[in-house]
Amino acid sequence: MTERLSTGVKGLDSMIEGGIPKGFFVALTGEPGTGKTILCLHFTDEGLKSGDGCIYVTTEESRESILNQADQFGLRLREELGKRLILIDALMGEGEWSLRHLELDELIEKVVEAKKVLGYGRARLVIDSMSAFWLDRPAMARRYSYYVKKVLSKWDLTILATSQYAISTSEAFGWGVEHIADGIIRFRRRVVNGMLKRFVIVEKMRQTNHDLFMHEIEIRPNQGLRVLGPIGLRREDERQFRR
Repeated sequence: MTERLSTGVKGLDSMIEGGIPKGFFVALTGEPGTGKTILCLHFTDEGLKSGDGCIYVTTEESRESILNQADQFGLRLREELGKRLILIDALMGEGEWSLRHLELDELIEKVVEAKKVLGYGRARLVIDSMSAFWLDRPAMARRYSYYVKKVLSKWDLTILATSQYAISTSEAFGWGVEHIADGIIRFRRRVVNGMLKRFVIVEKMRQTNHDLFMHEIEIRPNQGLRVLGPIGLRREDERQFRR
């Protein structure tokens, strides 16, 4: 039987037969502001509750920003920092757990160092986001993603890697992380009657009979991300979401 790790969001777990298969490299894709980072926070918090070691790499926000968001949603990352959680700051580049440069070799070296500190056993890794590593080399996205997956797969890590999509096109830059991922969870957004609505769909999850419907989600203080349920797409809606 496949061992699965809960995402920390019950509604999403039910879409993927209880959770993400252990050892998978899963891409979280979508435009800014759709919920990718919040799911990463839930995934990390759930890992800490389960006794897993957790490594969180932030490339687009500071360490303190990530911790403040976790506080906002009632997630207990701050109290585990330096114990079962190592937060690697690739934006500010300050302190022991930081990246001086956005280079893959430095990323891998720091993640492996963190895993050794956490010790033997199951661990979770978040890279938020992978897109930062190919900002000036978008055509290299697939190769870089494959390299990270290949090297880190030896370290008993289950990985969530976010990938930023463009607001204007809702498409990734280059041939992205999703091409080598074991799973793809895609976030979408659009304005309905003047209100921003967010959605999630599981586009791929190996070894899993996953849900095929798009679900509406919401993000609330002290709760975080909640899955509200599947939406019935009309023909005109399908044209907007099919990319």
